[in-house]
Amino acid sequence: MLTNDQLTQWDRENFLHPSTHFGQHGRGESASRIVTTAEGVYIQDREGKRLLDAFAGLYCVNVGYGRKEIAEAIAAQAHELAYYHAYVGHGTEASITLAHMVAERAPAHMNRVYFGLGGSDANETNVKLVWYVNNVRGQPEKRKIISRWRGYHGSGLITGSLTGLTPFHAKFGLPMAEVVHTEAPYYFRRPDPAMSEAQFVAHCAAELEALIEREGADTIGAFIGEPLLGTGGIVPPPAGYWEAIQPILKKHDILLIVDEVVTGFGRLGTMMGSTHYGLTPDIITIAKGLTSAYAPLSGSIVSDDLYKTLEEGTDKFGPFGHGWTYSAHPIGAAAGVANLKLVDSLGLVQNAGDTGAYLGQAMRAALKDHRFIGDIRGEGMLAAVELQRDPGARADFDPAEKVTARIVGEMAQRGVIARAMPQGEIIGFAPPLCLTRAEADIIVDVTREAIDAVTGQM
Repeated sequence: MLTNDQLTQWDRENFLHPSTHFGQHGRGESASRIVTTAEGVYIQDREGKRLLDAFAGLYCVNVGYGRKEIAEAIAAQAHELAYYHAYVGHGTEASITLAHMVAERAPAHMNRVYFGLGGSDANETNVKLVWYVNNVRGQPEKRKIISRWRGYHGSGLITGSLTGLTPFHAKFGLPMAEVVHTEAPYYFRRPDPAMSEAQFVAHCAAELEALIEREGADTIGAFIGEPLLGTGGIVPPPAGYWEAIQPILKKHDILLIVDEVVTGFGRLGTMMGSTHYGLTPDIITIAKGLTSAYAPLSGSIVSDDLYKTLEEGTDKFGPFGHGWTYSAHPIGAAAGVANLKLVDSLGLVQNAGDTGAYLGQAMRAALKDHRFIGDIRGEGMLAAVELQRDPGARADFDPAEKVTARIVGEMAQRGVIARAMPQGEIIGFAPPLCLTRAEADIIVDVTREAIDAVTGQM
């Protein structure tokens, strides 16, 4: 029984939800969930239904729900100093401490951090940094940013353009002209099934070279990529991919932005995804795992070389003309400090690697012989199951069948939250990094049950 019908009415009449079918929601034709409490890897809604959150909110509640240490840090900061800005050299103990903690965890050549609020605004900042740096270096024409199809980098104007998923472009007039896209490193969807991984990597590298040749290297400022594709399907790169891509960028004087909004702070079983894949970024984007979403905060970590150019620019042209009112917000920063301490003290990076590997192995063991499973993949505490009508023939389901959406719905009925990923029949998993093996077993069992329930009559 509903405990607050008025709240449901207000939800339908007043609240515009992101990534939602407004008409269906407003008319009450689609399901909604009002979450009231959470603890560990579980959330609970106002009906009293308890669900294992196998997607950690939106890949973000890394330390798990209900961590009093973070709540107390937020409260203490709010009582002491709820807000002060970071403009013209102002700072707080929390923001300065967190910047130092982030730099300690970043690659050794990256020691300066600019804080924002979310991954989208961080990538907006990153593009402006690229444009500013190239202007200071006397290369103002180097404005284009290469992104990849199926990459996800935000929902703003430039960041929505960087995102390589059509729902984020359709009817918005995106992508903007400054953004061009290249091949996604998605081996399962390779254009020729006969390709080996090495051949597909060579194909991706050749496509990038061809794009640079068409556009002109002197017009391209940066390349942006997630260490592994996140919202585009949770797709680890094929072996040797980054080793092939980075030299091309260096040869053409193209900066590398590594978007670690999902992978930063432990999710791959390493502190940073850049370390995991041997990347040497000029800029790293951070957000979600920075505070485990206990408070909004994002960041742009810049390399020492890039910082020298930024410093030179302000010496020549005056203060850097960019900022957000809530940059380095002290409450978000306090949450970040407490969160990163927990990541360390609870051994969550190690657990993400160990329990994440167990989750992947168990998922493969449970589903490898299922007739509709095309691919089972993942890395660290990230996993995905991709379904096809006929995997042997590489034949997909008709999108109108909404197979994955129905499976995810069945999973929720059985007490587990997973995500139906866009542009494909892909079930995504990104549990909190504190997941146990027993909880991983629950995820796997419910996934198999839900797939069987939906596909049993097909």
